[in-house]
Amino acid sequence: MVTTRLYKHGTLKTKAFPVEDISDHIVEDGCTVWADFVSPTEADLAVIEEELGLHRLAVEDAVHDHQRPKLDRYDSHLFLAAYAVTLNEETGELSRTEVKAFITAHALITVHGPEFDMNQVVARWDRDSDLAKHGVAFLLWGLLDEIVDGYFETVQQLDTAMESLEDALFDDRPRDKEVQRRSFEFRKSLVELRRVVLPMREVVNTVLRRDLNAIDSEMEPYFQDVYDHVLRATEWTESLRDLVSTILETNLSIQGNRMNLIMKKVTSWAAIIAVPTAITGFFGQNLAFAGFGTVWGVWLSVGLIVGASIVLYLSFKRNDWI
Repeated sequence: MVTTRLYKHGTLKTKAFPVEDISDHIVEDGCTVWADFVSPTEADLAVIEEELGLHRLAVEDAVHDHQRPKLDRYDSHLFLAAYAVTLNEETGELSRTEVKAFITAHALITVHGPEFDMNQVVARWDRDSDLAKHGVAFLLWGLLDEIVDGYFETVQQLDTAMESLEDALFDDRPRDKEVQRRSFEFRKSLVELRRVVLPMREVVNTVLRRDLNAIDSEMEPYFQDVYDHVLRATEWTESLRDLVSTILETNLSIQGNRMNLIMKKVTSWAAIIAVPTAITGFFGQNLAFAGFGTVWGVWLSVGLIVGASIVLYLSFKRNDWI
């Protein structure tokens, strides 16, 4: 599936024209072309490779998955590889979708799988159509801005989920398994997110380099804004990684404290039970002693059991051992 658009002097002129016409349009003054390929093969890109003179290695990277986020420079074009991310809030699982792009002086060619919603990018272009006069720089900015905004949304969802996890730590009813399971899920997602976000700093910074001539001076503030967002998303991701580690450590500490409290209570009750055991053991001797064979001796042993048990109970209670 291929989607195409033609801008001329900052105005959208036509849509859905054949890919074979791209080479004719880009030679016209003030024309900018966008073509979008969904899950193409090398054969599908053969036409565009010939039309724009794309490098063979870049075409291979475009059709093969698991590329590192990067911006490669070739003689006639740039090649962008990036990832869009989404978070499943119920499971805490992070999903990544590769987005590739060929960037030439007058054309932006995007390549991605069906999981990526390019309609969101198109909607952003339409909302900021006053910037379309900047040609490819405008299209590239809209694509990168939408991807980076996805990072922010994902990090914010993780941050909100972390807050609920913190509340579960100190719940009156222990939820240790849930806290531990979700902590590991979030930690895994944050590691994956870091692998995606961290290299994007280099990608956007490379786009801003003046020697590449990828953007004009009027678009620099917009790309600088994207770069700032990438930095903030990176810092936020790092802080959440520290937070999830703290949650795991706190959960283990709470479990240890809870176990110590239980052992303290069990020991205290064992001490209380030991007193009547000792007294009955003493009065159970087959020897003559005070009160032996008398009624008041029975009451003496009962009194000692009850009195000593009450004294120990009150003492442990005062010290919060029970």
